[in-house]
Amino acid sequence: MIYPKSIATLIEHFQKFPSVGPKSAQRMAFYLLRMPMSEVQKFAQSIVEAKENTRTCEICFNLSSTSPCEICQSQKRDRSTICVVAETKDLIAIEKTNEYKGLYHVLQGLISPMDGIGADDIRIKELLTRLTNEEVKEVILALSPSVEGEATSLYLSKLIKPFGIKISRIAFGLPVGADLEYADEITIARAIEGRHEI
Repeated sequence: MIYPKSIATLIEHFQKFPSVGPKSAQRMAFYLLRMPMSEVQKFAQSIVEAKENTRTCEICFNLSSTSPCEICQSQKRDRSTICVVAETKDLIAIEKTNEYKGLYHVLQGLISPMDGIGADDIRIKELLTRLTNEEVKEVILALSPSVEGEATSLYLSKLIKPFGIKISRIAFGLPVGADLEYADEITIARAIEGRHEI
């Protein structure tokens, strides 16, 4: 079926979102068309406001409404520790635990040669500048256990070692409630490596 140009354009825009295929984009477009005009206007306005009012922190590269962000401005944070994450969503996941009280550095991606992303395409230089200028005693690498995450962690650890700063990595293992028999070998190996005394 050939859609009117306005609907086809809307579907094309939805398809640009990650993990959205043609059918999902079509469903979202038709859902939006069924919404009352007042809701569509609110939705459109929220997109514009989010784009206009979101900044990248000049220190840690977190997404925020201010720069520096609230975390970098806080005097209650431990300034001797920097947790390195790939994206703001990872920072938010860690913050939800209320366990970590240090600062962050958001790389805004991971090294991925297959996707054409090299070390110069993410915020590694800025991290090294922070390590030179700040009183950092520990860098925690909180990157995913994917191939890209592993490559980025290895690359960062080689760059950070000459600073004489402690480098640690978050433990990976079995999620709570998971059955051991269904876990893959790498997850089980990581869980054994990350074991602690009880």
